[in-house]
Amino acid sequence: MDAVFDIFGDTASTMLTLLVFLAAATLAFAVMASLRLHGSMKRRTAGISVDMGQGSGTGRRSLRGSNFKGAQRLIDYTQKHYTESDSQDMKVLRKRLVIAGIYDPRGVAYFFLARTILCLGLAALAIFLAPNSSASIYWMVVGAAGMAGYVGPSIYLDRRIARRKEEHRAGFPDFMDLLVVCADAGLSMEAALDRVGRELGDSYPSLTANIHMANLEIRAGRPMTDALEHLADRLGLEEARSFATLIQQSDELGSSITEALRIYSDDMRHKRLSRAEEKAYALPAKLSLPMMTCIFPVLFVVILLPVAVRIYTGTY
Repeated sequence: MDAVFDIFGDTASTMLTLLVFLAAATLAFAVMASLRLHGSMKRRTAGISVDMGQGSGTGRRSLRGSNFKGAQRLIDYTQKHYTESDSQDMKVLRKRLVIAGIYDPRGVAYFFLARTILCLGLAALAIFLAPNSSASIYWMVVGAAGMAGYVGPSIYLDRRIARRKEEHRAGFPDFMDLLVVCADAGLSMEAALDRVGRELGDSYPSLTANIHMANLEIRAGRPMTDALEHLADRLGLEEARSFATLIQQSDELGSSITEALRIYSDDMRHKRLSRAEEKAYALPAKLSLPMMTCIFPVLFVVILLPVAVRIYTGTY
């Protein structure tokens, strides 16, 4: 036995060393492969989390994001199509949107998209809900629904313009009175506009917003007369246009702006009083129709019914 160990002693030691080395290398390789796989999984998980976070913020990889991007693309296409059109109808529509208080540059696109969607949507709704009594009535109801959807945005825009004009017309005399007070106090026209805009904020918010935009235009370097002309265009009032012309003429002729404002303010007060008197005088004429349809028939019945009963019964 000793002879055998003497023959293979060196070889056995070498083999044992080799086996220990292979075992250690295999263990190290397994540990490194496990760590590498774990790190790769962490990186992939982090990447998926970032993509999901971006998707929740911007709408990517989701149906909502796809719908949002599609709607945005449709709005941009409509805006580009109608922006390139410089016809008279487009100019009138843009002016109406500004008077209505819609200052978004994509307002024209929103208007036409709303008109198209309402027209098609109401027509489709009428197709499913209209009575199938006869073909003529059925298609008449569908056409009326589509027409209502087509003219609906225009009616809404007209009502909004009328409501804002009423507010502007009611607040413009107060605006002129406060301008006169500020001018008498020694404030410049720019400072007076800024002060009056802050004072009228609670009573006339729409008028205040337009005055604030005029102040911003003046601060940006636009001349006073141009800013007041733009203010008149946004308000849609003849009184505002006359006020802009008054300031321009006073500036060109070198006359006193305070005196001109005082005279124009008195004129505005007289006009407001005249409108109130006109409404008061028109009230009896407006009440005549309700009285004829609601009150007079009742009076006739009360007065003539006893006579009719006596004639019928022969007790007269």
